Amino acid sequence: MFDLADDKSVSTPFGAVVGQRQLKQALLCVTADDGLDGLLVTGEKGTAKSTLVRGLAGLLPDQRAIADCPYGCPPDDRSRQCRDCRDRATVPVETRAVPLVTLPLGASRDRVVGTLSVSDALSGEATFEPGLLARANRGLLYVDEVNLLDDHLVDVLLDAAASGVNRVERDGVSRTHPAEFTLVGTMNPEEGDLRPQLRDRFALSVEVEGERDVSDRVAIIDDDLRDGRPEEADDDTDAHRRRLRRARETIESVALTDEQKREIAELCLEAGVDGHRADIATARAARALAALDGRPTVVRDDIRTAASFALGHRMRSTPFEDAPDADDVIDDHLEDEGENEQEGGDAESSASEPSPASSS
Repeated sequence: MFDLADDKSVSTPFGAVVGQRQLKQALLCVTADDGLDGLLVTGEKGTAKSTLVRGLAGLLPDQRAIADCPYGCPPDDRSRQCRDCRDRATVPVETRAVPLVTLPLGASRDRVVGTLSVSDALSGEATFEPGLLARANRGLLYVDEVNLLDDHLVDVLLDAAASGVNRVERDGVSRTHPAEFTLVGTMNPEEGDLRPQLRDRFALSVEVEGERDVSDRVAIIDDDLRDGRPEEADDDTDAHRRRLRRARETIESVALTDEQKREIAELCLEAGVDGHRADIATARAARALAALDGRPTVVRDDIRTAASFALGHRMRSTPFEDAPDADDVIDDHLEDEGENEQEGGDAESSASEPSPASSS
């Protein structure tokens, strides 16, 4: 298992990373709303992708879990508990950090799903050793260079992401356990593409690049050369932590109007994406952005940003044409909608003005 404690980037707090505003926004979105079940981060090397993902763990509020359960089942929600926890009358409860589990590229299937050792197939006696999916339940599963993941592991992730359950079978004996996780994958597109089935399983995506502002690049150099970290970095991290906690508490009350839902649906239709996942992801991300900003209602800028996160990796290409740019489609649609609203407002204003009196 990859040990986060041995990685230098673990000591880098979320707020200490210079720039990368969009990536920070997207990461906060998928952790503010558990319904946003994945984030795909694409971009060139050396842009703090992995550092920010690992720094995210330090922002998440602790969670209550059944203390002796290998899956960290929630004590107050029987529908999300494993069979053993449901069968017990009382359970010990602990407070733990939200798990952040890294899936290595070279991991075997058994290491990911767990190992089932059958001692007596006729009686069904077996010993199950949980894998990485068990450890990631109710947490984050992080895959660096997700586009290079072996196909057999991609299939495992697809099955678990679709059902929220991990199922292991051997010699006619099976074991299942909850496997609900937010999948965060990072990749450099120059090293290969991602299977479409897995790409669509990421609710949101964001593309990152190196900072283009010279002052930001100088700040990055200063951070690396400095012994220790500035107090401002801890202050920024604390501010992000408070924003996230508040957003998780208030997101269900954030208003998304019927008109805004219709606008999202029309935008996704115009973008030509398959299915309805883009619509749902845009709506959820828009609410998350509003909640993170402490607003009770969604505004148009929330929809614009949310759509760029939800549509970017879902735009379809053809054998003869590249996929259209998602931001161009979004801007064109929202500008057209704005012009239509303006024309409608002008017409209503004209209709409400009194007619000039006729001369006698």
